[in-house]
Amino acid sequence: MVTPLAPQQLAGILPRQAVRMVQDALQAAGCPDADYDARELLRIAAGKDPRLLFDPLTRPQAECLAELAAQRMQRVPLQYLAGEWDFLGLTFKVGPGVLCPRADSEVVCETAIELLQQMGKPEPRVLDLCAGTGCLGIGIRHFVPSASVTCVEKSPQALQYLQANVHGTGVQAKAADVLQYWRELMPQSVQLIISNPPYLTGAEMQALMPETAHEPAMALDGGTDGLDFYRAIAAHYRDIVCPGGWLVFEIGCAQRADVMEICRQNGWQQVQARKDYGGNDRVVYAQRVKYI
Repeated sequence: MVTPLAPQQLAGILPRQAVRMVQDALQAAGCPDADYDARELLRIAAGKDPRLLFDPLTRPQAECLAELAAQRMQRVPLQYLAGEWDFLGLTFKVGPGVLCPRADSEVVCETAIELLQQMGKPEPRVLDLCAGTGCLGIGIRHFVPSASVTCVEKSPQALQYLQANVHGTGVQAKAADVLQYWRELMPQSVQLIISNPPYLTGAEMQALMPETAHEPAMALDGGTDGLDFYRAIAAHYRDIVCPGGWLVFEIGCAQRADVMEICRQNGWQQVQARKDYGGNDRVVYAQRVKYI
C-alpha cells in the first residue's frame, strides 16, 4: 500500500519539487499520466498555472495538494477533482454522479455539427439523448447557434450538472427516461439525434479501470452485449426524425459492425462510421431517408 503525502512534506518547498513528489506518489499508486496529473493537481491547489508559481507552497496550498493527491491515488478521476473539464474548447462542470467528458467524444459532436451544416436548415431541432454533462448538445449549440437543442437525462445526479452546464447557453435540459421519452414526441419533429448511450458489455462492467469504476454505472452499462440502448433508440426514435435527418451515435471501439447493422435493420439508410483521432471506431451515423 502506498503511503499518501503529508501536508508537512509539501509545505515550504518549491512548486517544482512539489510536482515531482506528487508525480512519484501517483506513479507508485499506478496512476497513468502521473506527470500531467501532478501539474494539474498543483494548479487546482494553488489556483493558477504551476508555471507561474515561484514561491514555496503555503500551508493551505500544501494541505489542499496533499488531499487531492490522496484522492487521485485512490484513482478518483482527475476530472472530478478539478470540478470541471474542457470539451471542444468549452468548459463543463463535472463531478461524482456524471460521466466525464472525454476527448474521444469530440469527433462525435464534430460529426453532428458537420451534418447539420450540410443540411442547411435555418433552425434545426436537435435531441441529445443520455446527455450527462450535456457536452454533445451544448457543443452543437455553440457551433450551430441557430439550433434548438434539448438534452435528455434520467439520472438525478447527472441532471444537476446538466442543468448547471446549460445555464445561459439556450439549450434545454429535460429530465426523462430515454427508453420512454419518445412517446412524448411528435413524428418528424427533429432534424438530428445525437447520443452517447451506455455501451459497456456485462463483461466490461466487471473489469472496469479504477477511474471508470468511480463513474456512474447508469451511464456505462449497456446490457449483456452493450447494445441495449442502440436497439431502443434506433427503433423508437426513427419516426421522430424528419426525412433527411440524422442519427449520430458514439460507439465502443469494437461495436461498429453491430451498431451499423442495428441501424439498417430499423430502416436507417446511408449508414456510415467514423474513427476518433486515436484511430479507433467511435461514430456511427445514419440518415432517415424515407418511410418503410
